[in-house]
Amino acid sequence: QVQFAESGGGLVQPGGSLRLSCSASGTDSGIFGMGWYRQAPGKERELVSFITTSGTIIVEDDVKGRFTISGENSNNTVWMQMNSLKPEDTAVYYCNVAHRRTDYVFRRGSFGQGSLVAVSS
Repeated sequence: QVQFAESGGGLVQPGGSLRLSCSASGTDSGIFGMGWYRQAPGKERELVSFITTSGTIIVEDDVKGRFTISGENSNNTVWMQMNSLKPEDTAVYYCNVAHRRTDYVFRRGSFGQGSLVAVSS
């Protein structure tokens, strides 16, 4: 079973920045990649950004140019720098491990417990 150590959420004013961190342990074999999803109140969970172990990066349009994902394969760690935050970025952000490509394609895999990011003045 995968264990997650997530940190970095919090309350920030519009235009501010936060950095999310996540380390995953307990993966039995190599993974396809890691990423971040978010779920806003009343909405479905959605992919925000993802990085494969080969370095391919996917960034959803809503956050392109504002959020930057990076990762370290050796210890299954992923970070996401979030700049120019907007109120509509308010959500619970979940770290994700895609154990295989189909986990990424079908938006599944293992998820962390989530970190609340609240953007408000």
